[in-house]
This record gives sequence, C-alpha cells and structure tokens, in this order.
Amino acid sequence: METPKTALITGAYGGLGAEFAVQHAKRGGTLIISDLNEERLKEQKQELERQYGVKVYVLPADLTKPEDTERLFAESCRLNLSVDYLILNAGFGGQGTLAQRPMEKDMSMIALNVEANTRLLKLFLPGMIERGDGKVLLVSSISAKVPGPRQAVYFASKAYLTSLGNAVWRELKGTGVTLTTVMPGILATDFAEKGHLQDTLMFSNRADPAKAAAKAYKAMLRGKMNISPCVQLPLRLALLLRPIMPQSLTTKMVYFLQKRGTSTVKW
Repeated sequence: METPKTALITGAYGGLGAEFAVQHAKRGGTLIISDLNEERLKEQKQELERQYGVKVYVLPADLTKPEDTERLFAESCRLNLSVDYLILNAGFGGQGTLAQRPMEKDMSMIALNVEANTRLLKLFLPGMIERGDGKVLLVSSISAKVPGPRQAVYFASKAYLTSLGNAVWRELKGTGVTLTTVMPGILATDFAEKGHLQDTLMFSNRADPAKAAAKAYKAMLRGKMNISPCVQLPLRLALLLRPIMPQSLTTKMVYFLQKRGTSTVKW
C-alpha cells in the first residue's frame, strides 16, 4: 500500500483552500495547513482530524511578508515531513480603479499573489527535484486570460502566475515533479465579499468550489499543465471569441461585468 502523501496548502481556511484540504484528507493524506488566522486553522485541523482520521499540522503565516514565507518553509522542514504536494492557493483581489485603490492594498496583493508564490516555488522545488518526486498545484484564475479593469492588479497578478506556472511545467519535464496551474471560473467563496464584488454581474452566478477543487486536485495528480474548472458558459464563449475580438471590446466587457450594482442583470 502506498504511503500517504503530505500536502502543504496555503490559503487553507475557507473557500477553495478548505476544499483542497478535504480532497487530500479523503485520500488519507497528512496535511500542513497555512493561513492568517491561527484559531480558525486549529478549528479546521480538529474537524479534518475528526472526520477523516488524518494528521494535520497548523502553520499560520502572513505571506505578504517575505520573512513569513521563509519561516513557513523552515517550519515545514522542521516537521521532518517531505512535502509531496504543494498547493499554492493563497491570494486576494479587490474592487476599484488603479488610481483610486490604496497603494498599500495593491502592493500587498502583489506581495501575496506574485512574490510569495514565486518564493515558495523557489524554496520547495529544489527538494522535490532532488527527491525526483512531487506535485504542485498553483491556483491562478480564468481572469488570467484577459485584462481586468476595476481589478487591474488582481487580473495582472493571475496572468503572471499562469505564465510562470506554464513555464515551470516545461522546466520540470523529466524531473519526476509536475506543476499544474488551475484557472477556475467564478466560485461561491468569500472572495467576492472580501473584494466588495458581490453585487457585480461577474459574481452573480457562482459555481461550487468543491467541484472545482475535486477537478483541480485530480488534474494535479495526473500532472496536467492547465485546467479551467467550473467556468460559466458566458465566460467560456467570451474566451473563445477573444482572439477575434478587439482588445478594447474585451476590456469594455470586463469593465461592465465588474460594475457594482449590476448583479440583478441575469446572464
């Protein structure tokens, strides 16, 4: 019987991160869960251990801080566990134009969405390559496919992650390590509420994060390059038409989809 794998999940509490934890726990794997709130992580640990009988370790961290990124890696090493699956889910967005949004919020977004994920890949990948085994799941977004007026930095950060993930997927060929980039559609998580997007047309028809997590986790196990689970039909059609649409029209559509007060307009 195969030895249970150990997965480290960032952004593990709530939403997609919590569903990834369930997917791994269902398979009997050990978990290292990381997020900002230690008390919530401890509650999550108790529930996962009670329901699935797995071992769960809690490593709280604020990944907008480079020192916390380094500490997360160091503390996971001190647990004397090989991280077999690295699931990089931490990230956030936010409503508003680039000129209007506070500098601190957008710089923190870049620090988490871009810098922290890059740092964690650079920290964990060498050990995986040395062992000749490992799987990474990098959470991007379908928003990586288009510019995002009203969420310019968030969309740009996801475009960066997708480009990075795809490049590293090729670099890892022949090493025994794979990297899968997941670009889900609009999901029913607290992302919309935290980003003040709940009353926009884009977030009026949200998909089940459990379904997205299940598909993404399986894609990771198979070593797929990309997967886009739970993308709503209007978005799929827009992406299909994008190569023949003027960029100005694409940005106009995204701008309208993210306009607040449009959630009563149905797709």
